[in-house]
Amino acid sequence: MEYYSSHISKLIEELGRLPGIGPKSAQRLAFHIVSLPKDQAVVLADAIRDARENIRYCSVCGTLTDAETCPICADPARNHRQIMVVENSRDLAAYEKTQKYEGVYHVLQGAISPMLGIGPDDIRLKELMQRLQGDVDEVIIATNSSLEGETTAMYISRLIKPTGILVTRIASGVPVGGDLEYIDEVTLLRALDGRTEL
Repeated sequence: MEYYSSHISKLIEELGRLPGIGPKSAQRLAFHIVSLPKDQAVVLADAIRDARENIRYCSVCGTLTDAETCPICADPARNHRQIMVVENSRDLAAYEKTQKYEGVYHVLQGAISPMLGIGPDDIRLKELMQRLQGDVDEVIIATNSSLEGETTAMYISRLIKPTGILVTRIASGVPVGGDLEYIDEVTLLRALDGRTEL
């Protein structure tokens, strides 16, 4: 039995397809959108359409941008000899929020996952290897510490090491405010291995 008109049901259904949006959140968003003043709803719809039509991947690093080259790759003040490899643009944004990293990025747009049928050819590894033909001193692998992220990190490391370029991996360990008793063994071992002198 339908509770809502077909237009509202369709809006709820489409919003529910977004990642992280369950049925209740989709319903809440749909009701909010239809209760907006018409001009605000039009602005939202226009912003979605404009983003979809104008945003593309940076020709250098592969992050999302509305120009041929993203602002980070175009910035001459960044250290272009240091490349941090991340899985997606959200990871890049997380590092940029720290305002401490001064190098550039390479966005893989995924991670190797044999279970999902995603192999090395399905992510941007060829483009990374092409970038390494230039003047690069270090590649920092900053993939997630999931099974897929670890697999991808090991694969990239094996590809790059023969070139003589320094390959490093971000440290992982105990989060700030985390209670040791609730942290898994692998994380605790990484925290121990990645310890630094005080």
